[in-house]
Amino acid sequence: MVAEISTKPYLIRALYEWCTDSGYTPQLLVMVDAHTRVPPGYVKDGQIVLNVSAGATRNLTLDNEWIQFSARFGGISHEISVPVDRVAAIFARENGQGLHFEPVDTTESPEPASAPVAPDDPSTPPRGKPSLKVVK
Repeated sequence: MVAEISTKPYLIRALYEWCTDSGYTPQLLVMVDAHTRVPPGYVKDGQIVLNVSAGATRNLTLDNEWIQFSARFGGISHEISVPVDRVAAIFARENGQGLHFEPVDTTESPEPASAPVAPDDPSTPPRGKPSLKVVK
């Protein structure tokens, strides 16, 4: 039996492309956990919003398991690694249009080859069955 391939990374890439083609700024809402590598000082209530536009990132990769790139926060360069299953939404900063994803269970999230693990965030939201809804 072949494992079902998630549509989530494909939808993220499609909305990213739509944002850039439309001249909008693509942003990700990420639920931070132990597998998410982001600057901890910018995490609020277990979440972070990341600008993933071409002008704000370097070496952006949007693959089926991970979103990885370099970005500057407060003038300091950081290597960012986000498991796709921790992306709660992708949307255009200018008008809020995009997709919201329900949280999924991440107990067996794969590790990227070179990403250190961040400490657990006690405010990680509850996990549930995955689903999608349009955000306006």
